[in-house]
Amino acid sequence: MTTWTDHTADRPVSLTAPSGIDRAAHHRLDEAWLAAAWSHPTTRCFVVSGGQVLIDETADGRTELVMTPSFEAPLTEAHRYFLGIDEEGVRYFALQKDTLPGRIDQSARPAGLREAGLLLSAREAGLMVHAVGLENWQRTHRFCSRCGERTVIAAAGHIRRCQACGAEHYPRTDPAVIMAVTDDEDRILLGRQVHWPEGRFSTLAGFVEPGESIEQSVRREVFEEAGITVGPVEYVASQPWPFPSSLMLGFMARATSTEIDVDGDEIHEARWFSRDELGAAFEAGEVLPPYGISIAARLIELWYGKPLPTRSFV
Repeated sequence: MTTWTDHTADRPVSLTAPSGIDRAAHHRLDEAWLAAAWSHPTTRCFVVSGGQVLIDETADGRTELVMTPSFEAPLTEAHRYFLGIDEEGVRYFALQKDTLPGRIDQSARPAGLREAGLLLSAREAGLMVHAVGLENWQRTHRFCSRCGERTVIAAAGHIRRCQACGAEHYPRTDPAVIMAVTDDEDRILLGRQVHWPEGRFSTLAGFVEPGESIEQSVRREVFEEAGITVGPVEYVASQPWPFPSSLMLGFMARATSTEIDVDGDEIHEARWFSRDELGAAFEAGEVLPPYGISIAARLIELWYGKPLPTRSFV
């Protein structure tokens, strides 16, 4: 495997820019330190619920994550997650609640990561993706996979412990490969999943299986989904993707065959596009570009040579 070097585009992959937050994992088991951090007047926190947070627009047109001092936060003891410290010493916590709190001024609105991740600063987007990932895991891993008993939260939200058998459970991250496949004519292979709306095309992707290298996973997924064989594989970048718990590993891959044979289970349609063909399809509205926050959009842009249209979809 080689690493892709792009000399023409410098736009970073969403959710990967340096956030300036030190996760300070060594403090997660220090209950006295955590209690003092929570009580500090500069500490800031925000609520996460169902993958959403509150965001608000400032007078100068920026979008911010709605955060409050800890002493103004909604009450919660068990579901309080320490996220880290910034360079000025401010501590950040996320609070998991069943619903987002209301706002007196009515200007804030709830938003998920697909929207907020494009609007927030790198720091706040980084805090949000950390919180959403923890919330997803906490909501779905309340019982011990070893003995079936209920687990309790530890390490400021980063461990669940079973008090019956002593097992410790950690947030899971599932590696997934996502690849822009091109052929000898420099066309790109894009596919449409079965449940996607008409016209939505994107790069192929899939999960890494046990005992499999990421290069093997790229080749297997492309062949399974589209019947295309792949030769050289070049790593581009990774992206945290908590929907619910993935780490997307992005690649450029070169096809050694071009005859498409979709599986019909995951991929309903796949097509080769030249740059002119894809541009014309965008212009005509026949093809919808991937949502801007996704690494898929960035991979296509590396091949396309310019930003994709800003048209989006849910």
